[in-house]
Amino acid sequence: METRPIFILLGLLAAAGVHADAYKWTDEDGIVHYSDRPHPGAQRVNLGESRSNRPVAAPRRLTQSTAQPDEAAAEAAPIRYESLEVSAPAPEETLWNIEGVLNVTLALSPALQPGHQVRVYFDGNTQMVSGASFQIEEVYRGVHNIQAEVLDETGKLMIRSLPNRFYVQQNTVNIGR
Repeated sequence: METRPIFILLGLLAAAGVHADAYKWTDEDGIVHYSDRPHPGAQRVNLGESRSNRPVAAPRRLTQSTAQPDEAAAEAAPIRYESLEVSAPAPEETLWNIEGVLNVTLALSPALQPGHQVRVYFDGNTQMVSGASFQIEEVYRGVHNIQAEVLDETGKLMIRSLPNRFYVQQNTVNIGR
């Protein structure tokens, strides 16, 4: 027996069901019922055309904000930093004759958000700095370590860089004897 005619018949029956009528009625307890079969006192419901192949839009979330939908979503979603690294001085870099002033640059993505702060650990000492570029005074020759982290308004840690080791060298002047 060939199965193709059976599948065609099942397909036609399923297609006929898509265009079937629907009926709605309310019982004596106030409960609303729906059916594909007529019921005494039921109203016919127009289902319209089939929507099975149309994309369904995602429901919109209602907010009480007067901001635009995109702005409200941006305000509601907490910021998430993707990366933070000390880009200058570079890891294992040797700096020459900096005269005690270290220029530091952080690479932070996305940019530092309003209200967020940067905390720096330099040779074990902690200090708060403003922004992604700053200077540290009294940095003399030797091996140094630096690490940075971003804190939100409440002081919660958002992201931390890897520790960065670098070297400072100073030229020596020999005075003839």
